[in-house]
Order: sequence, then structure tokens, then C-alpha cells
Amino acid sequence: MSVLLASYEKILVEKLKKSDKSAFSVIFTNYYSDFVRFSFRFTKNPDASEELVQDVFVKLWENRSNLLIQSSIKSYLLKSVQNRSIDWLRHTNIKHKYASSVLENPVLSDNETENFVLHSELESSLNTALGNIPVQYAEVFRMSRFEFLNHNEIAKKLGVSVRTVEVRISKALAYLRDELKDYLVLWFFLILQNLLN
Repeated sequence: MSVLLASYEKILVEKLKKSDKSAFSVIFTNYYSDFVRFSFRFTKNPDASEELVQDVFVKLWENRSNLLIQSSIKSYLLKSVQNRSIDWLRHTNIKHKYASSVLENPVLSDNETENFVLHSELESSLNTALGNIPVQYAEVFRMSRFEFLNHNEIAKKLGVSVRTVEVRISKALAYLRDELKDYLVLWFFLILQNLLN
């Protein structure tokens, strides 16, 4: 986590401890949807996942004045969502191998929550980064990643050579690696490179 992001989270937590509803709203808005999707990995039940995540946020507000967060608010809440989802599995009469497998192998350990990148967080950061790189590089990246066009299709659509497309994609990835260096998403770029080649 970058120093700037860590400082921002620290301010949010301090405001939350003082019963600042706007701070709670920011945290809720930033993480709610992703936490529901994360919980669904365990429960496979959308209603249960929404209820579990809502409970996590209710408890966050109820216990706001006594919060002891060692890492980040994201990690703290993500771990809570995981624990509640696993508890739900334990107390629900689910008779299939999936539940047993999840209970034996939790998705995230304590140390992994800090580096877990949420979809909306990454998407927001990616869109911001694309706005900061040269337009011609962002254009081919979007066509490849979001429109699922191959190099030949992009070249034909733009009226350039396939080699030009390859160079622009390579440049886009180089720029984005630098722009997103604080988000620890090397694995994300490895996936992208496979998709774009």
C-alpha cells in the first residue's frame, strides 16, 4: 500500500472512531459491492453474501470507537467478511464437496489480505492510469482488453500495421506497470500479456 493511500485510510479510520458518518459512507461505498462478490466465493448464495457483508458493516459502526486495526481498513474488513462467510458455511447444512474444500483451505491468510486487490479498486485505478498515458497507447489497450480484438483486427480498424499495434500495446503495458506500481498487481499484468499476445 502506498504511503498516500495508507494516510488516507488512517484519516478515514480516525474520523470513523469519532462517529463521522461521511467516513463510514466512504468506506461502505468503496468496498460493499466487492465484499459481496468476495463472500459469494464461499457461500454461492447472493442473499446470504449481502446479509453477511451488511452485518460486517453494522458491526464496524457499532464498534467504531474501539477499533484496533493493525494493517488497513480494507484488510480488516476483508478478513471479517471471510470469517463470517466461513462461519456461515459451517452452520449451513450444505452437503457437497465445495463447502468441505473451502473450510479446509480458506482463501486468504492474515498476511494476504493486504495484497488482495478488489475488482472495483483495480478497475478504478486502471481507468485513471489509462487517462494518464498517451492516447494512442490507451486506445489499443482498450480495444484489446475491453473489446477483445486481436492484433490484426485492431490494425485493420485503425489503419496501421500489426507491428505498430504490437509496439503500442507494449508501450501501454510499460506505462501501466509504472502507473499502477502501488497496487501490487504483477499477476494482473501477466494475465494481460497472455491475453494481448
